Amino acid sequence: MLQASINTLHLFCGVLGQLETEEYTKSHELLARASIGQHTRHIIELYQCLLNGYEQSALCYDNRKRDIRIETDVDFAIESLKDIQSRLEKPNKAMKLVLQDESSSYTIETNYKREVLYNLEHAIHHHALIKVALIPMTHLDVPTEFGVAPSTLAFRKSCAQ
Repeated sequence: MLQASINTLHLFCGVLGQLETEEYTKSHELLARASIGQHTRHIIELYQCLLNGYEQSALCYDNRKRDIRIETDVDFAIESLKDIQSRLEKPNKAMKLVLQDESSSYTIETNYKREVLYNLEHAIHHHALIKVALIPMTHLDVPTEFGVAPSTLAFRKSCAQ
């Protein structure tokens, strides 16, 4: 699972590396007027919340930095993804997930590997959305496995045999 996350982020870096700044920052009707950069920031910041909360054994996805540089500078986003890849392999341990809304907070017991899995599935979901915005960009080489869950890829492979 850790390796699947690392591989998925590596694939994402390859896709992002093909984009011009205008393509990365342009709002898309198909993405409810969001940009590829905004989706990328969202993915990165959830992984950062997990990694930054590891030492304290507590994380809160609601307290993201919302760093505009990630959504406007594709090279900075790629460097952020590479940083996540380099820090992701950690031993599993119990953690607390804090959920906050306007009036209260809740704590749920979880663990590091469960949250890595959550982030992997979350990233793939956003990759699938991003892939829709990439369709008209025919100059890009988008791998067929981008935005597809590892279990779906394995199923497709078993069907082809």
